[in-house]
Amino acid sequence: MSSNQMIILAIFIGYLAFNVIIGLWFSHRVNVKSNLSDEKNYFIGGRNMGGLVLAMTTMATYTSVSSFVSGPGAAGLTYGYAQAWVATVQVPVTFLVLGVLGNKLALVSRRTGAVTVAGYLRARYKNDLLVIVTSLLMVAFFIAQMIAQFTGGATLIASITGLDHKAALLIFGIVVIIYTAFGGFSAVAITDTIQGLIMCVGTFLFLFYVLKAGGGLSGIDAGLSKNLPDVYDNLFSMYPPGTLLSFWILVGFGTLGLPQTAVRAMGFKNTKSLHSAMWIGAVTCSFVIVGMHLAGTWAGALVDTSNLPTSDYFVPYIVQKIMPVGVAGIFLAAPMAAVMSTVDSILILASAAIIKDLWKTYVVKDDPVKVEKYERNVKKISMVITFALGIGVMLLTIKPPDIIFFLNLFAFGGLECTFFWPLVGGLFWKKGTGTAALVSSIGAAATYIFCYYNVAVAGINAVIWGLLAGGILYFIVGSVTSAGKPLDQDIIDNCF
Repeated sequence: MSSNQMIILAIFIGYLAFNVIIGLWFSHRVNVKSNLSDEKNYFIGGRNMGGLVLAMTTMATYTSVSSFVSGPGAAGLTYGYAQAWVATVQVPVTFLVLGVLGNKLALVSRRTGAVTVAGYLRARYKNDLLVIVTSLLMVAFFIAQMIAQFTGGATLIASITGLDHKAALLIFGIVVIIYTAFGGFSAVAITDTIQGLIMCVGTFLFLFYVLKAGGGLSGIDAGLSKNLPDVYDNLFSMYPPGTLLSFWILVGFGTLGLPQTAVRAMGFKNTKSLHSAMWIGAVTCSFVIVGMHLAGTWAGALVDTSNLPTSDYFVPYIVQKIMPVGVAGIFLAAPMAAVMSTVDSILILASAAIIKDLWKTYVVKDDPVKVEKYERNVKKISMVITFALGIGVMLLTIKPPDIIFFLNLFAFGGLECTFFWPLVGGLFWKKGTGTAALVSSIGAAATYIFCYYNVAVAGINAVIWGLLAGGILYFIVGSVTSAGKPLDQDIIDNCF
């Protein structure tokens, strides 16, 4: 390992340790001040997020290794400005999720005591099979997404330090698992806030040093003409209309169905915090996503990268070429922050699905002895399950996939198809029934998986067919099964 690599590794380890310390300290502080149960503190952080924390944890959870490594890498190696242009559809995501789901989901979750999306579905539909199916599908797709993120974190560390994949995976995985397992949602939220700010700093550094190394926009334009000669010609041809529509749905409108972003709408302090988070999130998300992809495109003008195995190695490679070693270490904390903020959020939700939505609801039930034991030990049990789940994902990541980008998007689509119509439809359509939600969720997920492997039409992603099938099933079955059957009064009181 070279001296430069040792410096960068030291910066990395310092940053990781800082996240552990801050996460555990903040979690302890929230628990001391909160008068809520251990369960609510662990899984929703006492519903006490202010505007900045809500904005940053929503933005940081959404942006991932694809936003900082794979996407900009694809722009610099292959797609050029086309990739940067397509990435702009992600700009309004934070504003969209909080604006559409925010107040409504917050009110319902408080009335019903729900701390997870599956908990909301149970209160809204009163359908046990729906909760079981969506929880199991969520855990399955979360595991796929965590494999992508763990791979991204390990690849990043390995590519800049010279460590082998297993050692890099161990360093990254253990840190994230520790502060998530022992700190719960509060640790996740505060570390996401730190990581969101680091992402903004990292984006600025990448833009600045790429422009400096390229000799300004004129020099970059000349370099792109050499390395990516079709960079302007392929602006609209690289992505056919079907692919553009798919991308707009998959990473734009469809994110309303992502449980890891929806659950943020359950944990903010008040309406003022929500409104602040909407504009803070929109501004920071725009800067990070557009800035990184634009800088990635410009970086394609700087060096010959034909020897790189995949686009996942492009950003670390470029950064080490154009930045001073200390600055490179600071920048590379930004994509690490993107990875960590996604992993910790889905890890805590997967744990909540197993413990709260399945174990407590269907094993503990209303048995007073089991309830008393559960409430006394819920935090310890949650820590153990979260830790075990994280270790399990680490073991599955020992042999990583080739390109993180595609596995991450596959999991994105599966989660959206599973939750979109039961969640969004349930909030705004009174005729949505438990049967409709169950049939929609299963039908959409099954259609998505089938079409992902078997249907290729005009570049349309399988998420389009999955959401279309789910929507048709939800509204047809809902109309039929709700006919002549008034909605339960407690559902009306709590959910509308």
